[in-house]
Amino acid sequence: MKFNEPVSIQTIAQLINATVIGDVNGMATGINEIHKVEPGDLVFVDHPKYYDKCINSAATYIIINKEAPVPAGKALLLTDAPFDAYCTIVAHYRPFNKATSTINTTSIGEGTYIYPNAFIGNHVTIGKNCLIHPNVTILDHCTIGDNVIIQAGTVIGSDAFYYNTKKDRAVWYKKMPSCGTVIIEDDVHIGANCTIDRGVSHDTRIGQGTKFDNLIHIGHDTVIGKNCLFAASVVVAGCVTIKDGVTIWGGAIVNKTLTIGENAVLLGRTGVSGDLEGNKTYWGAPAQEASAVKREMIWVKRIPALWDKVMNNK
Repeated sequence: MKFNEPVSIQTIAQLINATVIGDVNGMATGINEIHKVEPGDLVFVDHPKYYDKCINSAATYIIINKEAPVPAGKALLLTDAPFDAYCTIVAHYRPFNKATSTINTTSIGEGTYIYPNAFIGNHVTIGKNCLIHPNVTILDHCTIGDNVIIQAGTVIGSDAFYYNTKKDRAVWYKKMPSCGTVIIEDDVHIGANCTIDRGVSHDTRIGQGTKFDNLIHIGHDTVIGKNCLFAASVVVAGCVTIKDGVTIWGGAIVNKTLTIGENAVLLGRTGVSGDLEGNKTYWGAPAQEASAVKREMIWVKRIPALWDKVMNNK
């Protein structure tokens, strides 16, 4: 999440009751979780396993619960509860706004038609010549391009499935507030009853010309390229990068924080657990090149005959 304007690190420290170590005169430009941090960002860390990763990430300002060496040009904001500090900053700079009607935004392009019973939240931008079907929900701060079709029952901008986890407290999983957005580029078609989660603190993005069938789930902070084609019941987890021209057929499942290369094809019910190269066709779980899986299946079918042959030759 980017702030409307840069905020002094001293102002942030006062807000969260933190001590600044390092560059005390810095200006923060936003706040992000570790997978999406950029220079100028704040990030929080509250577990020793991730101290070094956060301190040496692209983030300039680290909210942390232990003193540590500070790289040049950076600052630590020392506080006992970094996660609570993160939540405080998000609530302050992106507060909850109540909806006052079913269509709350004022930025709707020429030629766009919104069916009855659709809900459009605050600070939403919708481009020209779009068609928003009944019972579609587009939540706050989302951006829809031109010539976009969103079919009935789809939800754009639902909260990320993302929790701060500590098993030494009564409630193990505490919700991390979602202050990111969804950006849907021009000429995208989205089927019925799809869900596209907003980024935790950055953007979930659907590239120009991409087409979705029904019942598709896209997790937080996932970036999908241009001219992709997804069949029904595809599930994509968070922080996935899917490059241009990828085709994913029905029922495929894509795990988190991985990359699928350009023009890859995933056949139905494929399970993806790691990065995949582009310009290849994959099948199975875990995903393998489809030609290799088919050869293996042929050999498996031959096993009974081979076994009978061996036994008959004894």
